[in-house]
Amino acid sequence: MADLPLSTSPNLGLAYPTKAEKLQIWTLNSKNWGTNLSLPDYLEREEHLSNIPQTRDGGITHWILTDKTLPENSRPILSSCESLRRHAIISHPNGTTKEVITHGIGSVFCSPEYRGRGYAGRMLSLVREILRTHQKDIAECPFSILYSDIGKKFYSGLGWKVFASSHISIPALRNDPATTNGTTNEITNGTTVTATPLTSQELPDLIAQDCTTLKTLLPKIAKSTNKPSLAVLPDAQTIEWHHLRESFMASKLFPNRPLPTINGAISTGSPGSRVWIIFTRVFGDKLYILRLVTEDSTDSPSNAEKLSSVLNIARQEAAKWDLDSVVLWNASDVVKNLLVRAGVEHQSEERETDSIPSLMWYGDGEGGADALEWVANEKFAWC
Repeated sequence: MADLPLSTSPNLGLAYPTKAEKLQIWTLNSKNWGTNLSLPDYLEREEHLSNIPQTRDGGITHWILTDKTLPENSRPILSSCESLRRHAIISHPNGTTKEVITHGIGSVFCSPEYRGRGYAGRMLSLVREILRTHQKDIAECPFSILYSDIGKKFYSGLGWKVFASSHISIPALRNDPATTNGTTNEITNGTTVTATPLTSQELPDLIAQDCTTLKTLLPKIAKSTNKPSLAVLPDAQTIEWHHLRESFMASKLFPNRPLPTINGAISTGSPGSRVWIIFTRVFGDKLYILRLVTEDSTDSPSNAEKLSSVLNIARQEAAKWDLDSVVLWNASDVVKNLLVRAGVEHQSEERETDSIPSLMWYGDGEGGADALEWVANEKFAWC
């Protein structure tokens, strides 16, 4: 191994891996990220997720750090990662609002024999710069994101600043409340608050409405905070990416069970007063709420019961799939108050080592949580 190049070597650079090189990368990183799947199933999953609406036509880009003087398929893969293109929006205090793109970096990997030599850092220092203008024909990219599973220091030192990384865990509901065909009922002061499950057929209208609301909300937040405000949009393709991943895993891990069809829950009420959630199952672990919306953002008894009723559906689904809890990222103060008001059992935690939302700002100033407002910093944006 003595003949390995220094990470500072001018011969090293970024390249797009060939199909054979991608298979090599996936085979190696399956030991880290494919523990619940056989190797053939893991390879099938990675190929599948590279060819869905979110990722086709340049939606995903694969990167490797290698010796650029050597030929394809015989060059060393010193480090690798992926970037997912996502739609976003940014508003400035001066009133300027733009629809933009961001690139979410994931699957950062260095084979064991190449670790400790600075290759991952060199790769990411190159990736962070190229993403400034990558796919600029589609839209401007004012920031990139990643979710660190190795704590808060390494990526922050490379320029991806740490943002809020708290979550709330709610236990699965083994003993169901009153239910009727998947509907939960909460009765308070003689008033019945009902929630019903959401399937893929009901999601598009809610998702479109949510994105429109965020586009209206961000300029107000930028003005009130006097900071640039940004959000990854929870659009249909982003949500679908999670559900297609979930369906693939379910088909392999539970081949004798029907695929999950319940993707969320919505309370009763007229538009503008409802509470709704979209979720996904990470099998063997948790049910994650991808997006939670309280349409009127009010801390009220009725909203507390609406929130409790939609969470009950999520908690029942968690129990049905042998998951231990429902997890909500970065709950707002209103949602925290509603959970207490409704008497929902929950536990709050600050993540220090895994899934740490981190953002690199390409605009003026240094960025970071003190200088930027990351709105809707929820699980749906994870990549």
